[in-house]
Amino acid sequence: MREKKKVIKARSIITSHVNADFDAIGAMLAAQKLYPDAVIIFPGSQEKSLRDFFISSMSYMFNMADPSMIDFSETTTLIIVDTRQKSRLTGVSELLGKKGLYIKIYDHHPPMGGDIRANMDISKDYGATTTILSEILQEKQIGITPEEATVMALGIYEDTGRFTFSSTTQADFIQAGFLLSCGASLNTISSLVVKEIKAEQVTWLNELLNEMKVHRINEIDVNISTISSPSYIPDLASIVQKIVRMENLDIFFAVVLMGAKINIIARNRIPEVDVGKIMSELGGGGHAYAASAGIDNQTLPQVEMMLLDKLKQEVKSIKVAKVLMSSPAITIDLDATCKDAGKIMTRYNVNTLLVVDIKTNFYEGYITRPVVEKLLFHQLAGQPVGEYMNSETHFVSSDADVAEIKLKIMDGKQRIIPVIDNNNIKGVITRTDLLNYLVQHNWEVSHTQDRISQKHQVKKRHIDNILENRLAPKTKKLLKSISMTGNQLGVNLYVVGGFVRDLLLDRDIEDIDIVVEGDGIKFAKFYAGQQGCRVNTYKKFGTAVIVFPDNFKVDVASARLEYYTTPAALPIVEKSSIKKDLGRRDFTINTLALSLGSDTFGTLIDYFGGTRDLKDKTIRTLHNLSFVEDPTRVFRAIKFANRFGFKIGKVTSTLIKNAVKIDCFRHLSGLRVLSELKQIFGEDNPIPAIRIIESYGLEKVLHNQLLITPTIYALFESVNKTLTWHDLLYLEDQYPRWAVYFMAVLNRCPHGVSEEICHRLMIPGKEKSLLLGKRYKAENRLNLIETAYPITRQELYWGLINFKTEFLLYMMALTKNEKVRKAISIFYTRQRYIKPSLCGKDLLVIGIKPGPVYTKILNLIINEKLDNKLETPEKEAEFATQYARKNKLID
Repeated sequence: MREKKKVIKARSIITSHVNADFDAIGAMLAAQKLYPDAVIIFPGSQEKSLRDFFISSMSYMFNMADPSMIDFSETTTLIIVDTRQKSRLTGVSELLGKKGLYIKIYDHHPPMGGDIRANMDISKDYGATTTILSEILQEKQIGITPEEATVMALGIYEDTGRFTFSSTTQADFIQAGFLLSCGASLNTISSLVVKEIKAEQVTWLNELLNEMKVHRINEIDVNISTISSPSYIPDLASIVQKIVRMENLDIFFAVVLMGAKINIIARNRIPEVDVGKIMSELGGGGHAYAASAGIDNQTLPQVEMMLLDKLKQEVKSIKVAKVLMSSPAITIDLDATCKDAGKIMTRYNVNTLLVVDIKTNFYEGYITRPVVEKLLFHQLAGQPVGEYMNSETHFVSSDADVAEIKLKIMDGKQRIIPVIDNNNIKGVITRTDLLNYLVQHNWEVSHTQDRISQKHQVKKRHIDNILENRLAPKTKKLLKSISMTGNQLGVNLYVVGGFVRDLLLDRDIEDIDIVVEGDGIKFAKFYAGQQGCRVNTYKKFGTAVIVFPDNFKVDVASARLEYYTTPAALPIVEKSSIKKDLGRRDFTINTLALSLGSDTFGTLIDYFGGTRDLKDKTIRTLHNLSFVEDPTRVFRAIKFANRFGFKIGKVTSTLIKNAVKIDCFRHLSGLRVLSELKQIFGEDNPIPAIRIIESYGLEKVLHNQLLITPTIYALFESVNKTLTWHDLLYLEDQYPRWAVYFMAVLNRCPHGVSEEICHRLMIPGKEKSLLLGKRYKAENRLNLIETAYPITRQELYWGLINFKTEFLLYMMALTKNEKVRKAISIFYTRQRYIKPSLCGKDLLVIGIKPGPVYTKILNLIINEKLDNKLETPEKEAEFATQYARKNKLID
């Protein structure tokens, strides 16, 4: 016969929420200290570490009973800790409906709809409920044993995230200290709260990371991962917390199907979101910064949609622009001079002025003190500020929320943002204004400030996979050897510029440029000595070229700072750091560096947003005086835009127009312009670049009478088609590709203009002869061929044989007669290779005396071969013999 279960009568009951955590356990234990006669109904926990610890170490401390063994008829008081939600309680549903029941609640969660109505509610905005009860025990001077102190301290440590959650308060620290004074064991706490991640948990951590999606809700990034597991995942909350720390997330929801039940773990670090409220509406609970929920009978997509719907309802924006802004804003008219801007900045002690069009009152951009000071230094004080302002700007309305302001300050890299309503500037918000607000409202300011500063400082990330997959083994070996030498010499080494840019774009890498934080020439000599290479040095610029036995070259430079004494002058060079070295470069996409340090090998360094602009496919300068100091950068901007299919940024485009307007190119060396044009014309298809050149009026840099007409563009297209045809032949003929396009540019120019262009560009003699004299001969010869066509093969051959490849291709592109173009192409691919098998020695053997007649006979043989005759050397010899006899050259 079965023994009857013993029925327990209890006047007071203590309980907490289902899936109890350490805070719920600690709070129940503390409540038992206040109500020693009460019986505890333990709701259970899914966390294995908590269950194991409770069963093995804590259960003896609790006066617990199974709800089925309790007779509630005499129960008059229900004490609920760490929750107010009826849906989160288990085993007390019968009791909750009892009339006359006195309910006491101790909780640190904010009040919500559906809360249980209590007769006594002691709730405080602390990081843990245990803190509230510990505070009461301390006030009442109720003794606490070391074991009890350990359990209670566990609750505080866990629910405050080891005092790192934003919900942590001074009281939590004080009560943790009090419990330590009562003998709480930090070793026990550490073993349970600071959990080492296990091998099997790494799989779930990686899956959560891989499945993470970012949802933008009211300008706030909400990260959600949705995964499934056939069985329960132990310590899921710890895995979620680790992801939050690893990825530096503000808001993260892990939606996990485990068996037949979906569990949601939520973590949050910003005040716009209350994850406790969101989870309570899904049947769970928690507080604003950490919460969870369990959902039955739903699919993962359904739960994810439910969660997103709740987030859209609950994530509220905070309108703070009116509170943050300073008024009135200090402005300047876009037509005012830079000298005026300097005076206004001094008068009001500001570093940035908003630029407005005084006629329309439109906000146009802003100008900073460093830009104004450089303009004054370059004697450009009379230039309008509108031509050097930053016009890629953001602004907000007076009802903007803090998230929008943060976003625009961080992503827009702005220290100041105007507040504008209906085209009226109401005031300005500075970065300092924003940070002060965050401090006052208990935001995670250090985290926010880090994020802001990261936008303005350095981004670093390892790209080992890219190096492994995209670099040739020879290049990887070379970089490793350079790294080892740098380690030997104790210097920091970086591979920079085009190498890194092309690596990230997955393009062929042609050049390796090394920057040394130290003496670049010394490093180059030492490395060359180790590798058996030659080295060429240039002391003025602190640079060297290492030449390997196979003639492969590596450029080495000391990290340097450059400044310009006058516009378009060559720079003055001083030694510097890698950051300043990168900061002197032309465009953000060329400021990327790859560390070759022994401990940091393969770390990508990005101080100036180069990776962002690669992703955005945009060419941007580093500062507004870039083209004033070095106007050749204008041509480089166009070259890179064309080569990579990028666009030129709005501000950069404006600065190019300004450079043309004030004629920054007048003092620029012609050879430097020529070098840039050669590179542009040497691209696979330079026509888009030429159109950009013309759109900015840059052709006038070559000559003010130079016109690029539709006829010339048609010729460019023909040149491109011809060169593409040629390159597909895979012939080994080397030719100056740039020259064919340059000849097309000059095709319709008067002779005098062409001469002046060559003089302006300081084109060397041989190249000048190619573009002028020899080009004229090619054009005249083509005219003769077109006029006389059809002509014989011999006439075509002797008309073209003395022209080099570039002129033949130019003539093919220039002619509008398809038959002539085809004839020239046949000459180029076949007939120009026709040569006699015989030579002078063979004619001497025949008995012909040396002299001009040799050339005549050999040319006649070519004519015969052009007509498909004299297929063999024997027939050539027979032809030569007959000719000699006929003309009595031999007996």
